[in-house]
Amino acid sequence: MLKIKPLSAALGAEITGVDLNRRLDDATVATIEEALDEHLVVVLPGQTLTPCAFNDFARRWGRPEPHVIDQFHHPEAADVLILSNVQFGGKPVGLEDAGSYFHTDYSYLEIPARCTMLYAIQMPASGINLGTTFANQRQAYDDLDTATKNRIDGLIGRHHYGNRDNLDETTRTVASPLNQGQKAKMNWVRHPLVRVHPRTGRKTLYSISGSSFGIENVADDDAIRLLDELKVHATQPKYLYQHPYRVGDVIIWDNCCLLHQAPLPDRSTARTLWRITVKDKGPTLPN
Repeated sequence: MLKIKPLSAALGAEITGVDLNRRLDDATVATIEEALDEHLVVVLPGQTLTPCAFNDFARRWGRPEPHVIDQFHHPEAADVLILSNVQFGGKPVGLEDAGSYFHTDYSYLEIPARCTMLYAIQMPASGINLGTTFANQRQAYDDLDTATKNRIDGLIGRHHYGNRDNLDETTRTVASPLNQGQKAKMNWVRHPLVRVHPRTGRKTLYSISGSSFGIENVADDDAIRLLDELKVHATQPKYLYQHPYRVGDVIIWDNCCLLHQAPLPDRSTARTLWRITVKDKGPTLPN
């Protein structure tokens, strides 16, 4: 029996009674999807997964796409990105920083992410185990005044890989640096500032922080000012939830309706997760 328990007033739910090592029937997957539509983040605790089992579950949601930083793909399943601050033989075993600024996964691609899944493998001791902070962009949009909604509906953002607030690759809060071959794969893409969720039909602010570097037909200074104003509004404490990861947690979040911010890892204590990102069915805008 699945049990669904809300985690906060802002967003999030825990679902128990699920073993992801078993192939779930369609009705169970649909129940988890409906919970994600409502709560935007779902946590499935107590899992013990192989890379292939994790990947098989992710494929029930759509097409996974390996991260552009391909040196940290799992050797048993390339769709799995290893996130870790652990080193072996003086070399990192995974990507240390998954984005310590508010952003939306794969918003720098024409077809962005539907959802992201994390599986917690190795976590710091209780008390220093900070997890991802999520910001509810659907509620943030709903709470805007009518004049602001009218102003931003229909605007198109210009996106590229990176963090518009920090382009210095020598700092720890920059977007994870790419090598030259990886940078060559990145192009400018377009997404609406206000998206209609493909499953629920509800409007939400979309990727107003992180990869959004401008707005079409708006002067750059004015565009950044507007994006920053929206970010300040949309990351107020009332829209936030931070999940304290536990070993065995699988966390799924809806990228259409959320910004998220990963903790900056403490290098003195080990932290390892696996990540799979599932793509949307198509672009956010017609070609």
